[in-house]
Amino acid sequence: MKRSLIILAAALAVALLRGPAGAETAEAGKVYLFAYFKDREVSVRGRIKVLRGGKGMRLAWSRDGLEWKKVDGGRLFFRPTVSEMVRDPFVAQGPDGVFHLVWTTGWRERGIGYAASADLVHWRDERILPVMAGEPTTINCWAPEIFYDAVEKQFLLFWSSTIPGRFPETGPTGDHAYNHRIYYTATTDFKEFTPTRLLYDPGFECIDADVVNAGGRYVMFLKAEALHPPAKHIVTAESEHAEGPYGEASPPITPPGVWAEGSAAINIAGTWYVYYDMYALHRYGLAASDDLITWRDLSAELKMPRGVRHGNVFEVGEDVFSGLTGYSK
Repeated sequence: MKRSLIILAAALAVALLRGPAGAETAEAGKVYLFAYFKDREVSVRGRIKVLRGGKGMRLAWSRDGLEWKKVDGGRLFFRPTVSEMVRDPFVAQGPDGVFHLVWTTGWRERGIGYAASADLVHWRDERILPVMAGEPTTINCWAPEIFYDAVEKQFLLFWSSTIPGRFPETGPTGDHAYNHRIYYTATTDFKEFTPTRLLYDPGFECIDADVVNAGGRYVMFLKAEALHPPAKHIVTAESEHAEGPYGEASPPITPPGVWAEGSAAINIAGTWYVYYDMYALHRYGLAASDDLITWRDLSAELKMPRGVRHGNVFEVGEDVFSGLTGYSK
């Protein structure tokens, strides 16, 4: 009887590590969070109108990367005081354990939002970072992200901007007056920043950059953003250094004909997962790879809460997660 109970317990433990499709994708003790925003819906003369900008940051959680659920019922974990809008929230944890949040503050701004937290609940140092103040004709700053460069011991902040007159060869391909490239600045303390510079020009309009360190190989995911003709998919580029230079863009890693943006990459149990917002279809997609070269589509296995928009994925400890689920305002 005792031996049977041990075998049964072992079988249950293995079952708990299996994802919804039966694959052993979960890692014991790991909690993954997805920071996202939701578009606002308002009633105008009896009709629902969607406002493309959220009130703040929400969180979803998962243990296997495939099945996601709202944290604390989908409540706001961050509501800004320095901007009326939150789009594209991105959370990165520094080596000291502090969480850093950046977000898009508006459609036509020359800065990005910033705040810091020890627990993802209580936020401090909220302010606008004027990252494109040195380029006064800049139209916008979209989808900011943070990457900690452990080699140089600094944070890289990067985002998408259009500076009129730059890259005229691709000007006619974009949406309206937009012709984005990826720009960045670096900091060690979020108080002093290096001058803003170009991080990547793939030779076409691009937005929504995301960078990961794959064993000393830096891989950037980004969205091709051409409209004429349409080319709105996720590609990759590689570099030997976090600050580049990044090489030629890869072929699309997302399915043909699917308009995708807002890629968010993480390694779960040896597999790279790249989540992306299929915004025209109003749902999320998922690409998976073992080598960051060959990709397979796992969108059919992904379960994401309704209404999730352009977010990012990161790992937290059980202590942080329990503080989120136990918190009530």
